Amino acid sequence: MSNKFTSDIAFTPAVKAAQQQRGSRDAYARQEERGGWPETITADLVDFISHRESFYIGTANAEGHPYIQHRGGRAGFLKVLDDRTLAFADFVGNAQYISLGNLAENNRAFLFLMDYPNRRRIKIWGTAEIVEGNEDLVQRVRDLDYPGSVERVFVFHVTAWNANCPQHIQPGYTESEIGPHVESLSERIAELETENRTLKQKLRTLSNNQ
Repeated sequence: MSNKFTSDIAFTPAVKAAQQQRGSRDAYARQEERGGWPETITADLVDFISHRESFYIGTANAEGHPYIQHRGGRAGFLKVLDDRTLAFADFVGNAQYISLGNLAENNRAFLFLMDYPNRRRIKIWGTAEIVEGNEDLVQRVRDLDYPGSVERVFVFHVTAWNANCPQHIQPGYTESEIGPHVESLSERIAELETENRTLKQKLRTLSNNQ
């Protein structure tokens, strides 16, 4: 990349000027000198991605108008192809094709991944392309338990990524995350109800025998 630091993809001269005016530039400059943001997918990031059931993808058209789209699926539906490449299957949707059209004229893209239970977030900058008619790639990204037909594949090329602080992230849980806990509580409630009925029956028996 042509930038001096990987974080320059986000910290443009205008952003750095704003940081300087508001007192945060020195801290970020020290971070840059220590190596800046990662530009390859680490083992920790692979693990983080493998547990995500949704993410947001940002694109912009040729005029710069931004668009954010939510993508969801089974945990791990966003696939790691190699240490610089991610991909996910695209199925039949509402047929607006805004992200697809944006990428046709501006390939820059952004991924925003949230881990609400643990209050973590990952931001990934890069470029994206639409791949159609590649059956080998389709097989790498498809979910065999999902009945939908893959129309195309979004391939995301990582330029840099950064983990944010947890400030102001409110914990939230998906059904799959909270389900085992609810099931355990339901089982315990059933046990207590059975125990309660047994005790009541014993009390009635004692009362009748007095």
